[in-house]
Amino acid sequence: MSSPAHVPAIILQEKRRVRYLKVIALFKIFKGVLLFLLGFSLLFLNGRPVWLDQISDWADEQLLLHHSKYVIFLLNKLQDALSGGALRATGILALFYCAVLFTEGIGVYMQKRWAEFLMIFATSALIPLEIRHVWHQLIFQRPMLVPALILLANCFIVWFLYMVLRRVKPEAHAAPERELVETR
Repeated sequence: MSSPAHVPAIILQEKRRVRYLKVIALFKIFKGVLLFLLGFSLLFLNGRPVWLDQISDWADEQLLLHHSKYVIFLLNKLQDALSGGALRATGILALFYCAVLFTEGIGVYMQKRWAEFLMIFATSALIPLEIRHVWHQLIFQRPMLVPALILLANCFIVWFLYMVLRRVKPEAHAAPERELVETR
């Protein structure tokens, strides 16, 4: 008697696989939109130092801050951070990663195999950073529901795409065999 072929634990029919891939793609596109908004606001809203000067002047007049050196120190540090180049670099990085997320999301939505590979590599590269973030949240006893959910979602995405890519073999692009016809 022959043993039955190995049946995977999760059987993904073509319709379900495509539906799950489209949900993952929309999730990545949504994250890309949020990152685009963040990066755009960090790069192109240049009026922040003026706003902080106005807030500082208002706080000084209304709250009599000249007696509180600590608050003035914090406001000055915040103003220095906003006017320095750190936020500009963060904005550029956010827009770059936004482009990666849009490329992944649109490519997977269109069912491109290269986009699935890109999504696996890009998502799995960030998992160690997310684990570190959750660990620090745990150490400092802060609420960590959202970072933990994001970590679990990204781990699921990597696992799911790995399973999909492992099961779905690329079609062989070999040319069909041609019969040689002898001419006389």
